[in-house]
Amino acid sequence: MTVLAGTRPDESLEATVLERRKSPVLLVGGTANRGRVVRIGDTVRRPLRPTSPATSALLDHLAAVGFDGAPRYLGVDDEGREVLSYVRGTAVTPPYPAWALTDDALTSVAHLLRDYHRAVSSFDPGPHAWPASPPPPFAGGLVSHNDVNLDNVVFRGQRAVALIDFDLASPGSRVWDVACAARLWTPLRPDRHIDDARRGQVLRRLRLFVDSYGLGDADRRRLVAAVRENHEWCYDVIGTAAADGHAGFSEYLAAGAGTRAEQVRAWYDEAADVLAAALR
Repeated sequence: MTVLAGTRPDESLEATVLERRKSPVLLVGGTANRGRVVRIGDTVRRPLRPTSPATSALLDHLAAVGFDGAPRYLGVDDEGREVLSYVRGTAVTPPYPAWALTDDALTSVAHLLRDYHRAVSSFDPGPHAWPASPPPPFAGGLVSHNDVNLDNVVFRGQRAVALIDFDLASPGSRVWDVACAARLWTPLRPDRHIDDARRGQVLRRLRLFVDSYGLGDADRRRLVAAVRENHEWCYDVIGTAAADGHAGFSEYLAAGAGTRAEQVRAWYDEAADVLAAALR
């Protein structure tokens, strides 16, 4: 039975019965858990993972320090799924709406990420088993989200208000999350791989994101290297999952993502000095 946080036992039982009467709604957007995440009322039900206890401890900490930009962990239901609060709003999924590609949206993502890092900075990850951490020297500062993709940010009123999908969160660093978010939201890739209003705006948007976050000088000097490492790390995760039989990631790579990844990797090497100069 799911025990809902902040209720008495009789209240949690009544809430569970009421939730069961509501029809599940499949939530789409991500790849890792495609077809396995549902909304029931004001809750989200997701598959448990070996690292779920670490994620629940992280979400409990965020709740305890008053950070509103993440789901609340509510327990495990009688089907063995973790139960989270449903975060109301809009996640950015294809086809991307024009407002999600604006400077205002980009700035709000930077502010949300900065606020998350402030909230998580007092969390001790030591007692828990986590997913694979970022590579040195980009691990050890705090628990980073590690997957600040467009569909993992919830907007309300066209402003980023919450991060979701903490499955990959692990001991990392501020610069690692900034590199991940900038890589995906700017987006950091050759113009030939950008088919929306962001084409031709990469360097300006990179600087805007980093300035809006308030990244320090030392981390700015490491950011370009972190972007390339983050790209490699991300595709290692995808490639490993595909090799293990994950259909969604296999389809993603087969559709040309692997080829694009190689081209973007080469561009990072070619454009490293230009990207670094944009941050000075």
